[in-house]
Amino acid sequence: MRIGLDIMGGDFAPDACIDGAIMALDKMDTDDKIVLIGSKSMILDKLSKRKCNPEAFVIVDTPEVIQMNDHPSKAFQQKQNSSLVQGYKLLRSKEIDGFASAGNTGAMMVGAMQAIKPISGVLRPAIASFVPTTNGKHNILLDVGLNPDSKPDVLYQYGILGSIFYQFIFGVKNPKISLLNIGKEEGKGNLISKSAFELMKDSPDFNFAGNIEGHELFDTEITDVIVTDGFVGNILLKQTESFYALLKNRGVEDEYFERFNYEIYGGTPILGINENVVIGHGISNARAISNMILQTKKMVSAKLSLRIKDFFSYE
Repeated sequence: MRIGLDIMGGDFAPDACIDGAIMALDKMDTDDKIVLIGSKSMILDKLSKRKCNPEAFVIVDTPEVIQMNDHPSKAFQQKQNSSLVQGYKLLRSKEIDGFASAGNTGAMMVGAMQAIKPISGVLRPAIASFVPTTNGKHNILLDVGLNPDSKPDVLYQYGILGSIFYQFIFGVKNPKISLLNIGKEEGKGNLISKSAFELMKDSPDFNFAGNIEGHELFDTEITDVIVTDGFVGNILLKQTESFYALLKNRGVEDEYFERFNYEIYGGTPILGINENVVIGHGISNARAISNMILQTKKMVSAKLSLRIKDFFSYE
């Protein structure tokens, strides 16, 4: 297995990326390789200063960098020799099995949609995020920002994507899928959520558990997968991040709340595209980068994109 890492992606690149890649080495299997994509001379210099053997990695030399403030689509078109674009090219040509970057989020999405493309039959890919529950497991929430306006049939497919992800990443055979709403009762919500409920309630494609309210997001029994549109999902994601930051700033130390730390998860997977891609937080440090690599490895090991392709090929 080969996991590609955009060494130039993120606010603290390349140092955080180099350190994160070194940290991840000990948790990779013997036959696995981390492919460092960026300036080769810079990578070799950084590895030398850390007394790390460059032969532990595969290095792909790329002279250009897509900056965090670059226009996503223009940069993707114009900087063909950048680490981010070359990462997608390697992924498309099967020279790597998964790709991870904490770089320009917009450019990462352009690459996912244009270079890798959605799986045939998937109306809209989604970004999934982890929601820790009080019993030590995780719910997942999708979408968290890719599609601010989602029609009922798209929300229905999010139920499918989330179900497949939960089955093969967490090993739960028949995960419970819930629709985020303003009430639990059937008939609650706006036109979109009411229509989505009608589509989902008798679904043969997943185990629908009904509506879920905001105060139940962290519940240990009601659900495994929470479906919503990218507008609401992104607000929820950033709200939980802000609460974690507030608690840390006020000196609150708690084992449960520590599980809201983005560094633990490394990044958010894009579900519904033809290959395995993980987008990291722009402020990722070495720990986050390491976990982003390992999360990508887990998706590749689970053959996640292939599982989703297989499902939609029978639709």
